[in-house]
Amino acid sequence: MLNLYLVRHGQTEWNVQKRMQGWANSNLTELGKRNAIALGEKLKAVTFDAIYTSTSERTIETAELIMGNQNLHIEPDRNLREIFLGEWEGKTHEELKALYPEQYNNFWEQPADYKPFNGETFEELNNRVILVLQNIISNHKEGNVLIVSHSVFLKSLMMYIKGKEVKDLWALPYVNDTSLTILEIEDNTYKVVVEGDVTHLDSIKPI
Repeated sequence: MLNLYLVRHGQTEWNVQKRMQGWANSNLTELGKRNAIALGEKLKAVTFDAIYTSTSERTIETAELIMGNQNLHIEPDRNLREIFLGEWEGKTHEELKALYPEQYNNFWEQPADYKPFNGETFEELNNRVILVLQNIISNHKEGNVLIVSHSVFLKSLMMYIKGKEVKDLWALPYVNDTSLTILEIEDNTYKVVVEGDVTHLDSIKPI
């Protein structure tokens, strides 16, 4: 049996500033770092056979903090990156509402109708989600694999696992920073063991 541990990166400065990130990077906040360390404590009894992240620094640092002193190679993969947001990257939600009201509404309310400005559609994202998922599964028939990626990427992956359509992309649960989803894969069958778990944050005291 193969177990995939799917994690969103820790909170970033742009998360706090309510800026869209996409392929652009923003540093982890102190809280984001602490949350990743807390998840590492939760997972310290798990022996991972491989770690994959996107090429974004925020996911690589999150994976490093989760692993702590464990010396395991981290494999960055471009296909694990967040949806490419083109001209939206670095802009705040308020700016986007003013500049692109129709497509901003589509992005959140009618994702199947979203048309990016020099970025990716949700269908294009979903195509590479499926590709990288199949590649990882083909490389690991069993064991435990940690994947640290991004919120929209993980929503798209779960949409595929559940056999849903793009219109269902934003169905609950929300993908909080450092949230944990665990999939069991055996004989081409997926079982969702945990989705969007953040119980490791119960031990985090406010800064």
